[in-house]
Amino acid sequence: MSEAASHSPVARPVARHLRVAFAGTPEFAAEALRAILSAGYTVPLVLTQPDRPAGRGMKLQSSPVKQVAAAAQIKVIQPQGLRLDGRYAEQAAQAHAALRDAQADVLVVAAYGLILPTSVLTLPRFGCLNIHGSLLPRWRGAAPIQRAIEAGDARTGITLMQMDAGLDTGDMLLEQALPIDATDTASILHDKLAALGASLVVQGLEALERGELRPRAQPETGVTYAAKISKDESVMRWNLPAELLARRVRAFTPWPGAQFALLDGAVVKIGAAVALTAPPHAGPPGFVRQMTAEGLDVCCGNGVLRITRLQKPGGTMQSVAQWLQGGIDLTRLTLA
Repeated sequence: MSEAASHSPVARPVARHLRVAFAGTPEFAAEALRAILSAGYTVPLVLTQPDRPAGRGMKLQSSPVKQVAAAAQIKVIQPQGLRLDGRYAEQAAQAHAALRDAQADVLVVAAYGLILPTSVLTLPRFGCLNIHGSLLPRWRGAAPIQRAIEAGDARTGITLMQMDAGLDTGDMLLEQALPIDATDTASILHDKLAALGASLVVQGLEALERGELRPRAQPETGVTYAAKISKDESVMRWNLPAELLARRVRAFTPWPGAQFALLDGAVVKIGAAVALTAPPHAGPPGFVRQMTAEGLDVCCGNGVLRITRLQKPGGTMQSVAQWLQGGIDLTRLTLA
């Protein structure tokens, strides 16, 4: 090593002055928490959902956020509710006390899963900042990633917003758009938005430290709500347009998935599908026009859905070509 290199300046960590409490539960939130910690912020307290049974053994499992917090030796609380006059009032009171003791300047919230009452929103000096997975005011609510794909939106993004008592109605602080690719599933888009949200929240905290975070009221036009996904939505409704069904396959991957039933009642899961233009007199909705190595073509209310990957009960996800090799041909059946 040269003498000049040996005396090169060493990068010093940036001094952070904000104390940042965090509330979140799934991997989307865990990525943001990791970014906040990597940026050098002190995180005195983490709130996350209670441990839930998961896996084949249904053993209690910590949330991804709790796992990150535990690795960083951060205090974690897991109240079942935060309303002081609610069903879990005692746990809520303990959570309020923990937040006060943490002396957090700001509470960052990402996919937490509990509604924050006004008594929590006003505890930190700078209130609560939410990382929301859409470009508000489009897709307020529980499932913005899935609903954006289902609706055929060309783009989505992340909005960093100041939380208020409404449902994702607070002032916008920062936002960044992201195109939705034609092959994006909810899982793929989730990962892209999680990374974007992690980056944007650090930018927001840095701007807050400098006194440069400027709130903007959400537009009154263009408001839509992303209703929570239900398991019932996984069932293919063949009377619907093929374009919509193809988007639903992507939007509901990995959960709740997309599926249909054979005449014997066996449930088949769909792994991938594309919409095609239907030829004249293609057949009624649910009619299987053909099954080739390219896919299973099912008539819809408008167009044809070509299913390219399938999974039978107890099996693994396979290409349609593999199904045919196994002697399964559904041609000229009408699917339930």
